[in-house]
Amino acid sequence: MEFKRGRYSWVLRPILIVYDLIIINTFAFIFLDFNSEKLYFFSYELLNDKNILYLLYSIVFWLLSTYLLKFYKVYRYTSVINILSLIIKQFFAYTLLVYAFEGFFRSINIEITLTLKYLAYAFIAISFVKLLSYYILKSFRIYLKGNLRNIILIGSGDNVHELKKIFKEKKELGYNINAIFSDSEDDDTSGSIADSFDYLENNNDHIDEIYCSIYDLSEKEINEYVRYANLNHCNIKFIPNTKKLFTKRFKTDYYNYIPVLSIQEVALNNEINKFLKRTFDVVFSLLIIVFILSWLSVILFILIKLESKGPLFYKHKRTGINYKAFYCYKYRSLTVTKESRGTYVSPDDKRLTVIGKFIRRTSIDELPQFINVLKGDMSVVGPRPHMLSYTDDYSKKINKYNFIYRHNVKPGVTGLAQIKGYRGEIKHDKDIINRVKYDIFYIENWSLLLDLKIIAQTIINVIKGDEKAY
Repeated sequence: MEFKRGRYSWVLRPILIVYDLIIINTFAFIFLDFNSEKLYFFSYELLNDKNILYLLYSIVFWLLSTYLLKFYKVYRYTSVINILSLIIKQFFAYTLLVYAFEGFFRSINIEITLTLKYLAYAFIAISFVKLLSYYILKSFRIYLKGNLRNIILIGSGDNVHELKKIFKEKKELGYNINAIFSDSEDDDTSGSIADSFDYLENNNDHIDEIYCSIYDLSEKEINEYVRYANLNHCNIKFIPNTKKLFTKRFKTDYYNYIPVLSIQEVALNNEINKFLKRTFDVVFSLLIIVFILSWLSVILFILIKLESKGPLFYKHKRTGINYKAFYCYKYRSLTVTKESRGTYVSPDDKRLTVIGKFIRRTSIDELPQFINVLKGDMSVVGPRPHMLSYTDDYSKKINKYNFIYRHNVKPGVTGLAQIKGYRGEIKHDKDIINRVKYDIFYIENWSLLLDLKIIAQTIINVIKGDEKAY
């Protein structure tokens, strides 16, 4: 997710889209005439005016082709070569679409050279304004000091120093370095990495982007930066310590020759899919709460209270989306109610009550998490949330990029890793490695059908019994 706070250059994109649509249709009106005969389709007259039909066709397919080719995805660090590459790709794609329109209707009789002339003039006009706007913005940043982005740099290393040099020398990029934090002995630092957190808290309205040297930071520090960026709507970028591309799960941009990584927006988090998944979560959790938890809670309240003192529900802190901590609910199955480090339950755990053993073996203890789903902290299906202490421990055994990516979606009541046997206690490193592997696969391949399959398999596993359910 790219946040754009306090900047107005985003208005340029819709203006360019409207301009381009006007150009391709105005030049079509000047150069081409599609109205040689009436248009028929399956023996029914659709439109007497094929120019109107082309107008509709051009709007739909221009927007579709530019979306697929990312024609309007031009940023302050995008090079002129990349812009020219986008123009050439769009030219060939739209040329095919225009000839497809002419070829589909045999009544259209326009010379090939005339169509090429139309396309050439149209794209010259489009390219001129696209490049002009690009250079106007650059000049605006250099001479009028406008359209600037306030940033901070975290860490040290060659790539950090090179990026700092680029930002300072290339004023046309419009990056204003507010502060640099590092644990090295550099002269121009504003303080240590630990000091950066106080700085961010005191300047949360002024920072647009945070650039982190990922290998200079602990997992806990990365978590804090990701959490801060999400809460304060600023962008977070990661600077690797090599020019090698580490993973496709992160979007890689190049500032000159320096690779900078940012969290890729997963399909699960685009607006349409978020709406579909959230609607499903609300409906499903309401059904569980109304038709199961409403009466089951009364029965379990009596049984749990008869055996041990304490509340019906046990709440414990877990790591959620973007490392945001939340209280996760369960039916209490232990004699103790205080959470402590290293509290994975073993099969012969003395803390377990009699009713607790039953509800854990049947996974009934997890049902109150549908309250978390209704609140929006969790989803029905997703990566399982870990205790905060275990999040720090596991992060040392997992590739940092994969672990950050895993926390880019809401955790779930059940998940793909759980139905594949990787649930409960982590006894070996391979357990958490495989769990994260299945979590990543789920995030990259999400669909509502996959969610339904995971829910169905979860129910089957509960009925059959799971040896790791204790």
